[in-house]
Amino acid sequence: MIGPNLSAWAIKNRSITVYFMLVAVLAGALAFVNLGRDEDPSFTIKTMLVTAVWPGASMEETQKLLAERLERQLQTTTGLDALRSIVRPGIVTIYVDLDGAFPPDRVPAVWQEVRNGIGDIRHTLPQGVLGPFFNDDFGDVFGIIYAFTADGFSDRELRDYVDGVRSELLHHVHDIAKIEFVGEQNEQIYIEFMPDRVASMGLDYGQIFAAIAAQNTVRPAGVINTGTENLALRVSGAFAKYTDILDVSLVAGGRTIRLGDIASVRRGFVDPPQPLLRVNGKPAIALAISMREGGDILQLGRDISAAMRVINRDLPIGIETTQISNQPLVVDRAIGDFTTSLYQAVLIILAVSLVMLGLRPGAVVAIAIPVTLAVVFLVMQIMGIDLQRVSLGALIIALALLVDDAMTTVDAMLRRLAKGDSIDEAASFAYNTLAAPMLIGTLITIAGFIPIGFAQSQAGEYTISLFLVVAIALIASWLVAVMFTPIIGAIILKPPAQGASDEPGRIMRCYRSLLTTAIRLRWLTIAVTITLFVVAILGLQVINRQFFPPSDRNELIVDLQLPRSSSIFASEDAVKRIEDKFLKKSDDVDYWSAYIGRNVIRFYLPLAILPPSDHHSQMVVLAKNLESRLRLERDLSKFLTEQFPQAITRVSPLEMGPPIGWPLQWRVVGPDLETLRSNALKLAEIVASHPGAKRVHFDWIEPARQLRIQIDQDSARRLGLTSQALANTLSTAVSGSTVTQLRDDIYLINVVARADARDRIALDTLATLQVPVPGGRTAALSSFATFSYEQEQPQIWRRDRVPTLSVLADVESGWLPETVVAALDEKIGTFNGTLPAGYRIELGGTAETSAESQAAVFAVVPIMIIVMLTLLMIQLKEFGQVAMVVILLPLGLIGVVAALLIFNRPLGFVAILGILALIGMIAKNAVILLSQFTEERAQGASPEQAAINAAMARARPLVLTAISTVLGLIPIAPTLFWGPMAFAIMGGLLVATILMLIFLPTIYVMWFGFLERRMAKAPPATAM
Repeated sequence: MIGPNLSAWAIKNRSITVYFMLVAVLAGALAFVNLGRDEDPSFTIKTMLVTAVWPGASMEETQKLLAERLERQLQTTTGLDALRSIVRPGIVTIYVDLDGAFPPDRVPAVWQEVRNGIGDIRHTLPQGVLGPFFNDDFGDVFGIIYAFTADGFSDRELRDYVDGVRSELLHHVHDIAKIEFVGEQNEQIYIEFMPDRVASMGLDYGQIFAAIAAQNTVRPAGVINTGTENLALRVSGAFAKYTDILDVSLVAGGRTIRLGDIASVRRGFVDPPQPLLRVNGKPAIALAISMREGGDILQLGRDISAAMRVINRDLPIGIETTQISNQPLVVDRAIGDFTTSLYQAVLIILAVSLVMLGLRPGAVVAIAIPVTLAVVFLVMQIMGIDLQRVSLGALIIALALLVDDAMTTVDAMLRRLAKGDSIDEAASFAYNTLAAPMLIGTLITIAGFIPIGFAQSQAGEYTISLFLVVAIALIASWLVAVMFTPIIGAIILKPPAQGASDEPGRIMRCYRSLLTTAIRLRWLTIAVTITLFVVAILGLQVINRQFFPPSDRNELIVDLQLPRSSSIFASEDAVKRIEDKFLKKSDDVDYWSAYIGRNVIRFYLPLAILPPSDHHSQMVVLAKNLESRLRLERDLSKFLTEQFPQAITRVSPLEMGPPIGWPLQWRVVGPDLETLRSNALKLAEIVASHPGAKRVHFDWIEPARQLRIQIDQDSARRLGLTSQALANTLSTAVSGSTVTQLRDDIYLINVVARADARDRIALDTLATLQVPVPGGRTAALSSFATFSYEQEQPQIWRRDRVPTLSVLADVESGWLPETVVAALDEKIGTFNGTLPAGYRIELGGTAETSAESQAAVFAVVPIMIIVMLTLLMIQLKEFGQVAMVVILLPLGLIGVVAALLIFNRPLGFVAILGILALIGMIAKNAVILLSQFTEERAQGASPEQAAINAAMARARPLVLTAISTVLGLIPIAPTLFWGPMAFAIMGGLLVATILMLIFLPTIYVMWFGFLERRMAKAPPATAM
């Protein structure tokens, strides 16, 4: 017995116990209503982006003088896992990835450390570097997105209205953390010069730009103190409207020239455009809304919907609003589906209890279940655990387990009542004999979930609520069983009718006969068990592996990567073709949004995000239902392959678990780019040789053309040209130079100087570009410069300061990434051995993340084993009995393998967690059965008789518990996420229960029979 007899105390103090029970039920019901709702559990994205810009720098300069300096400093970051850098000429973007085991609560301090460290070396960066800039909100989720399209309004007018909507939402809805624009285009003022006039008037672009900026500057002009007041001086000249720029006066050769005589001014948007957004085939601007930490997504959705109804009434006709991401609706449906599964599980277990135990005993168990759940909901609210995919699945799993304690208590009480005990005596006896083994068994079951709760990885953080909820439920179950169940039993249970037969029924007689035969043919029993276990080990090798399954949401992500030199206009044209030729004609499409020149915004936490790039676009296509999504995935993938053979395309459902992106990834690491390229091509051939791999490509490999202008410095100096003047001329003629800013209401609009559209140069006119030189003359660029084409890598990925070229691929339908990786492992390993010194191949993608997550789980398994063994020794107190439990534990694998193979379910991360949890369930039941063996032995029974009597006594509650668990898991067995775990537990527990009732008594009889024979043969001790 553990401590005072809680059951006896509860019955003695019935009123206060009933009061506590009612309070727990009411508080739990209220907690259930108030629990936060979400689709998936949150986890920390342990990645920060550091970006620096060095305009005009070459690839080599950017690598050596900018990227290298930043990376050297960032390598000292606390908890660093890897630095992933994208280096482009003049731009460096560095992903600072922390180790998966790094504590989430310490991540903000590390990001501050990164800022401080970069700040310390900022003065060592090359002159002209902009930044570095930091983004530590990389993991923000914008689950609510509203898109706005306009008919009859200019882009500026639409943006002004959308900005007004943003202000209204921030003012009226309090749970909003931030709102970001998507697809907006910044305005610019273009000063378009006529180069021939500039040259003929002897003007220099640097002189012109300086004059414009000087007139528009905001500088203090002083304050006059008159003795009685202070008068601030304000100097006129700043541009009030963009046409004022034309009135700027320029002085050249003693003449005053009006800017309007040599240039025109117009107002427009950035050219080329910033990343674009299209919704249902129309250009759009969107507001992406994220929720503050600790908010309720369902309440936020209701508040925003109410605010938008009011706002929409005030928007003019022609501006339409479309909600393209509605996380509250998704969460509401997901929670509704899982809550329905929870209700179904409750009803199934209640029905099993009533049918198998009888009306009165079943009613006791049926009442204990909601009481236990109420306690669980109350503790969840206190601990801040929301209702989401993992916690709700954990509730269903726990529900199948928590019925065990109530059944055990009720069964023990019924057996004592049958022997003539009063209800108080029966409850007291149940506590004295079973409370300790039930508690130890509960702790052992919880110990089976330790690897889930303490795995230091992103996947472990994703699934930690599984451990917490199961632990809460099992402890609550034990408390309810020893305190509330006796009270309920005292009210409902009745002693068996006088004269009722104690003889076992036909099923129990058959079981006794089978058990007696198994014990008599003990070696055959052991041989059959070992054979089944060996077959299970062999069968384990043929089960498919899968990290996390895809989401069951209706969205599809469409990746479209054109050749890397492609412009954003080419990407926009490609997206329009997809819209016009497929999406608008498909009956399976509900609506879609296209993000051109960038990734989709993170509307769903497990999304792999890359920096914006003109050649890359993504689309979110919402199918009408799951069947439509499956058809769309097939048909759209085929369409893209046929229509865009030059592009890299992928159509995929949303991921679950940590974000990964392309499932198949291998990294080729080494210092020389050409060697990397040649080895990556060979590796790609190996990957493409497998039938399960498709769309094999690289994260970078294609060189891009660049035009090198070699200036004859002597000739340029003779003409009076400086490098700065020449740079200004070329920049103005090619893309334009920012001169100043126009202050327009709340906006700052860049004023960009460039050549007139008729004079803006192209490749074929570059040589004839007329460059102004002192004296009012011009000279053709070709007179002092030569031109040559060269190849330069447009971008390079680096990992931990070493160039890294990744081979990426998707998997064919019917294949799993882990299966393809395993099949290619030997070939790639052999190829890796042939690489030169300093080069290597590293595994990435799904297989890498899966291996890291499983390693984090298995790293905690020794702690689980030690805790379990300690609890077993505390309860059983004998090495022999502990050894029996240890022998029994792995035998559950027989049922696991059989169930996964029969129902064609993969062995993934969640299924592995289920197997570890199964170990605790088996150990708990074994402890209670062995405790019954010990009790029978204490009454003088032989080992064989004790084993048979104890097994007969415990068979019904053990079988009922197993049946309840199996049937209780049926509602989540068909789901993609929980299905593998459910089948693993169902199959493993069924087989383990059978073996527990046959194999465990057999080895118990063997061991203690051997000890008795040995003691009988030992000579008696002689007295001294």
